[in-house]
This record gives sequence, structure tokens and C-alpha cells, in this order.
Amino acid sequence: MLAVCLLAGTAACSNEEPITHPSPSGSAAAGCQAAMADLPQTVAGANLEDHDGTVATWGGPRIVLRCGVDKPAKLEPTSRCDVINDVGWFAEQIEDGWRFTTIGRAGNVEVTVPATYAPEADALVDLSATVKKVPVVQPCQ
Repeated sequence: MLAVCLLAGTAACSNEEPITHPSPSGSAAAGCQAAMADLPQTVAGANLEDHDGTVATWGGPRIVLRCGVDKPAKLEPTSRCDVINDVGWFAEQIEDGWRFTTIGRAGNVEVTVPATYAPEADALVDLSATVKKVPVVQPCQ
């Protein structure tokens, strides 16, 4: 089985969890469609591995971009907003890296970056032009 997994290189053989695909609608769907049509080939030195309507992955362990996600449960009006290349992000440390979610866009974009790619925020620089395709509704302050 291991040889088959190595040759196939499939997600079914990896230890990484399956990715939930968001289903944005309205202006979020239009913004996500524009963003997903403009994905960079590399993020934080990792090559684009897979992409479809709302999800893209780079490298292994995977850097994952999901477009059209719900607002993060921990995001409050007083939460810190980090602006990187004119994109506002809400950052959450997770078990093995960071999860970043845009603030103030027509559709929320979530980027999960494993600690392997530290400093994790470097991935956001590479993704800025893509994320800017999702229109700003209210810039974070």
C-alpha cells in the first residue's frame, strides 16, 4: 500500500485531513471566482498542487486557501487586524501553524499555513494579489 501511495501521491494516502469546500453565493461567489482564476504558482516556496472552485493547495504539508468561508467564531469587533499588502487579516494560532482569515471583504478568504513555512505570514504576501480580487466591503482598522 505504501508504494501505491508514494507513486500515486494522492490525498487519500496522506495523513492530512480532508478539506471542507465552502459554497459562497452572491458577491462572495463572484469574488472567489475571480480570485481562483488568479492563483500564484508558488506560495512560500511551495508549488501549486491542486485547485478547484473554492480551494487551492500548495506543497506538503499543505498550505490551504479556501474562499467563501464563514466568519471565524473568535473574530470580534475588537479583534486585531493585521494588514499585509493592503489586505486585512485575522490571525489564529492553530496546532501546527497559523490560520489567517480576511476581514472586510465581500467573501472571507482563509489561508492555513503549517509551521514548516515559518514565518507563516510570508505566504500572505504571495497571496495578496489573488485575495485582492475579492472586493473590499469595509477595510479593517
